[in-house]
Amino acid sequence: MNKANFGRKLVSNRFKIFIVIVKSELFVDVQPKEIALALVEDDRLMEVSREKREMTFVVGNIYVGRVKKVMPSLNAVFVDVGYEKEAFLHYLDLGENFLKTNIVVKSILSKQKTPDLNQIYSQDEISKEGQISDYLNVGDHLLVQISKEPINTKGPRLTSEISLAGRNIVLLPYGDKVMVSNKIKSESERSRLRQLVQSIKPQGYGVIVRTVAEGKRVAELDGELQLLIKRWEDSLKKMQQLSEPKVALVNEEIGRTTGLLRDIFNPETFEKIEVNDEEVYEDICAYVELIAPGCKKIVHYYKDEQPIFDHFQITRQMKTGLGRTVGFKNGGYLIVERTEALWSIDVNSGSKNKTTDQEENAINVNMLAADEIAHQLRLRDIGGIIIIDFIDMDSAENQQLLYDHMRELLARDRAKHNILKLSKIGVMQITRQRVRPAVEINVQEVCPTCMGRGKIQPSIMFTDMLEEEIAKYAESFKCKMRLYVHPYPYAYLSKGWLNSIKSHWRRKYGVKVLESQEMAFLQYKFTDRKGHLLLLNTPHEHPSNQQEQK
Repeated sequence: MNKANFGRKLVSNRFKIFIVIVKSELFVDVQPKEIALALVEDDRLMEVSREKREMTFVVGNIYVGRVKKVMPSLNAVFVDVGYEKEAFLHYLDLGENFLKTNIVVKSILSKQKTPDLNQIYSQDEISKEGQISDYLNVGDHLLVQISKEPINTKGPRLTSEISLAGRNIVLLPYGDKVMVSNKIKSESERSRLRQLVQSIKPQGYGVIVRTVAEGKRVAELDGELQLLIKRWEDSLKKMQQLSEPKVALVNEEIGRTTGLLRDIFNPETFEKIEVNDEEVYEDICAYVELIAPGCKKIVHYYKDEQPIFDHFQITRQMKTGLGRTVGFKNGGYLIVERTEALWSIDVNSGSKNKTTDQEENAINVNMLAADEIAHQLRLRDIGGIIIIDFIDMDSAENQQLLYDHMRELLARDRAKHNILKLSKIGVMQITRQRVRPAVEINVQEVCPTCMGRGKIQPSIMFTDMLEEEIAKYAESFKCKMRLYVHPYPYAYLSKGWLNSIKSHWRRKYGVKVLESQEMAFLQYKFTDRKGHLLLLNTPHEHPSNQQEQK
C-alpha cells in the first residue's frame, strides 16, 4: 500500500469513530382543543410543544395587511393582520424585492391587470438606509409574512420578504438569484446544485437550496419547485378573489407537525412516528410519502386508550425535565429561571462524587452541566438572552475546553445562536433565536383536595366520594364516560381484577377507569369517548372544602 492510500484509510477510519447516528421518534397527541408534539432522540425527550388547534398565527403564514400606524422614530410601521395586537414591521424587513411585490399586490387589489415581468423588474431595490415613511402610509395594504409569533404582550413580527419553504428548496417570488446553503461544503456539489436549479426554475423566481438537497436529483427538486410555485400562484388567486381590499390570510403554512417533519425528517435516522388521531395520521402518511417515498411504514396510528404520552414515557420526562430545578449526572443540578429580559441558569455541583481537587471537580461538573443546558435550550425552546453561571474555574485551558464543548453541543441546534466565552466571573452568555414563545408546562402539583392548606379528607373516603360523583354525572351526561385518575389510586381501584372496584363501576355505571400521569394524586377528570372534557375536579368543588372555607 502506498503512503497516499494509507493516509486516506487512516482519515476514513478516524471519521468513522466520530459518526453519531441519532435515533429519532416523533409522538403526536391530538386532543379536541390542542395538539402536542414530542420529539425523542435516543430515548431522550428533546423538543416538546403544545398549541391550540384554532391557533392561526403561525410562522410562515402570508397575509394581506393594512398599515395602522407609521412610527418614523422606530423606522417601522404597525400592521393589522387580524391579531388583537398590531404586528410590527421594521424598514429592514421590507426586503430588497419589496417594490416588485408591492406593485403586483396593488394592481391585484385595485382589480387592474397584473403587470408583466418586465414592468415588475423595472422597479428599483429599496435603499438599506431609507425611511419606511417614504414607502408606506396609514391605510396602505401590503403583503406580509409572519416571521415571529406573538410573544407575551407583543404582537407578531412581520417581513415583506416573502418566501415559501419546502424540504429541499425555498422559493423567493420576484427574486432572480440561486443561492446554496453554506453547510454544503463540497464546492463541486454546490456548483452542481446551482446549475441544476438555474436550469429548471422559471423566470421571476429566486431559489435557496437547503442543506438536505445535497445529492438530490433533478426530478425531485423540480417536483418540489412546481409545488411551491403553485402555492404562490394560489396566494395571488386568493387576493384576486377578495371583494375589496381588506385584511386576509392568503397562504397558510403547513401544520406544525408536518412543518417539523419538513425540517428534521431523515429517512436514515427516523424510526417511528406515533399519532393518536386518524385524520392527522392520514395527513402525516401523505406528507411522508411525498418527501420520502417508501417510509410511510414508520408512521403508526396509536389506538390504545392509555394516553399516548403516558404510554411512551413522555409525560414522565416532561415532569422531570421542565421544572425549576433540573438534575444531571453525578448529583449536579441546574436552577432555571425566567425574567422579563432574560433567562438565567445557575449550575450547582450537588454533593456526590466530589474530588479533592477543586479545579478538577469544577470542570467535571461544568462539562456535564453543559450537556444538560444544551438539552434544556431545545426542550424548552428558550430564546433571547441566556445567562449561565458556571462553577468558577481558574485554568484558562479548562475555560476554553468548556466553551468549545458548548459550541459543539449547540452545533446540532436548528435555531440560530451565538455563544460568548466565559467572563472573568465564570458567566457565559448565549443569544438564541426566538420565533415563538418558550415552552412553559407547569410540572408542580397542588393538592386538589386541600389547595395547599395541608388538610384533606381521609383518603379511605376517596372511593366513596368518587362513586357519588360517578353516579351523579352518569345520570347527567347520558353518555359513555371515561374516568382518568392518578396511577396510585388506579392501582387500588384495579385490585382484584373481576372483583375490583374498577370492574364494578364499569358494570354498574358504564364508566371506564383509566390511569393518567397528568393527574395529581387525588385529582380526576371525566371525558366522553372522543376525549372531550366533561369535568375536571377542583378543590372548591368539594362540599367539605367549601364548608371549611366558610
